[in-house]
Amino acid sequence: MYSIRELSEIAGVSARTLRYYDQIGLLKPAYTNEAGYRFYGEQEINMLQQILFYRERGMDLKSIRKILYDEEFDLAGALEEHLRDLEQQKNRIDLLIDLVQRSIRAMKGVGDMRDAEKFQAFKENAVKQHEDMYGAEARRKYGDEEVDEAQRKVLNMTEEEYERFENLGKEIRERLKEAVLADVSPDSEEAGRIVMLHKEWLGMTWKKYTEEAHKAMANLYISDERFQAYYDREVPGCAVFLEQAIRNKVGAEK
Repeated sequence: MYSIRELSEIAGVSARTLRYYDQIGLLKPAYTNEAGYRFYGEQEINMLQQILFYRERGMDLKSIRKILYDEEFDLAGALEEHLRDLEQQKNRIDLLIDLVQRSIRAMKGVGDMRDAEKFQAFKENAVKQHEDMYGAEARRKYGDEEVDEAQRKVLNMTEEEYERFENLGKEIRERLKEAVLADVSPDSEEAGRIVMLHKEWLGMTWKKYTEEAHKAMANLYISDERFQAYYDREVPGCAVFLEQAIRNKVGAEK
């Protein structure tokens, strides 16, 4: 059994954070003595490890609590999932390391590297990351042909197209955060502008844009925790805002 100070030291998490986790019901101590001191056992240690794994993967505390306290939560299965995610991260990092090494050799005149190759690794990385995280769900929903075509479109983008694609994604996330923090209505003009940017962003990879598919994609942002975490990683509520904005705006002008 560990005191809150001891657990703080071995886990590298401040006592203040542990008290906050207790306050929001994310990690309760095994027991609290009459003097109010918290103590943690093996079960709590395992739970804290899971919390830190999910935090490392970019999940917000609300989503983590929902996962950990689900009746079907399986600790061994969660560890296997973390391992797969870390292996995928390692593969992406290895790809970027190779790109940097080749770029250095090219700058030193040891090897040759075409301009297109300088960006190919980033595109391949983005495609692989999307496939690892969302591929199975996307293929079930839209079919292999649609997903494969979307990936081909990304890989075939020019440097300028890919830069626009990346900047669009960043702008959408930034505007969503600002809108949620400012308590903007999903039916506002700003929400409409975000939806149009989102439409352009999707259109850069989709074989054919349809309003029905846009709304179906928006529904994934609130029904699938992986998609939701993509938009809620910094400010909770962004995914819900985007889904509502798309539902309000797409097809509304007809």
